[in-house]
Amino acid sequence: MRVSYVSTMLIDTHAHLDYPDFESDFEDVLHRAEGAGVTRIITIGTSVISSRRAIELAEKYPNVYAVIGFHPSYAEQADENVIPALRELATSKRVVALGETGLDYHRLPSVEAAKQKNVQVLSSALQAGLEDVVEAEIHDGAYKSKQADLFEQHLDLAAELGLNVVIHQRDAWDDTVDILQSYSDKVRGVFHCFGGTLEQANQVIDLGHLVSFTGIVTFKNGKSVLDVAARIPLEKFMVETDCPYLAPVPFRGKRCEPTHTRIVAETIANARGLTLEEIARKTTATAEEFFRFKR
Repeated sequence: MRVSYVSTMLIDTHAHLDYPDFESDFEDVLHRAEGAGVTRIITIGTSVISSRRAIELAEKYPNVYAVIGFHPSYAEQADENVIPALRELATSKRVVALGETGLDYHRLPSVEAAKQKNVQVLSSALQAGLEDVVEAEIHDGAYKSKQADLFEQHLDLAAELGLNVVIHQRDAWDDTVDILQSYSDKVRGVFHCFGGTLEQANQVIDLGHLVSFTGIVTFKNGKSVLDVAARIPLEKFMVETDCPYLAPVPFRGKRCEPTHTRIVAETIANARGLTLEEIARKTTATAEEFFRFKR
């Protein structure tokens, strides 16, 4: 038997409420979330400007909190040293973590150049003698280096301020874990939008970190991720939407919003043979401990 919405208390631990997708009906979005038992929402910065907007929302709405940082995909737009700007933003009591930060190799310059030339793999591009793709491959090294430096700046500042970090990882697993390992005794992280294997999840957990699941657990091609959510320790994961992205079934293809946190939690509850209330209680407790809402 399902519990009522009123008794369910979920936290959407990763949303992008500052995005223009929510401008036209922002307060309705919050009301729908509250009606679904999503009592708190953490909005995530992706740049200094985005982080400022996240703080503004958190300072205006009591059920919204902010995470501040620079998304790795925007590393080339970041200043060489982002610590002073982030340190200043972190003085807001509504800031509960740093991020999202990490590594993203999904759209490396060489890959994008190859796509522009209708070449799907770099080896084919090289055979075709495309000098611009070769140059882009060289650019890859600088791009990765900038991402790594930015990631380490977030981790250094997190250790200084006693905050945890929200980690973005895409196609860069080994490098991300290698960097994080040296900070494991100083900072805890959550690998948001986790889509890896059970072995990878256990690797993160063994290092003292957490993972978080999105609407991917409802996708037909997300069964392996749902299996991970069903098998790892109950206290080692959180739930999120990553809205406006990754709307769960039956809303796939539409705008995702915080109210869909409930669907993510219900899906995992069913897979584990638990009630929604049990998942909500445990993931909420984990989020409260990780984000330390009362600084």
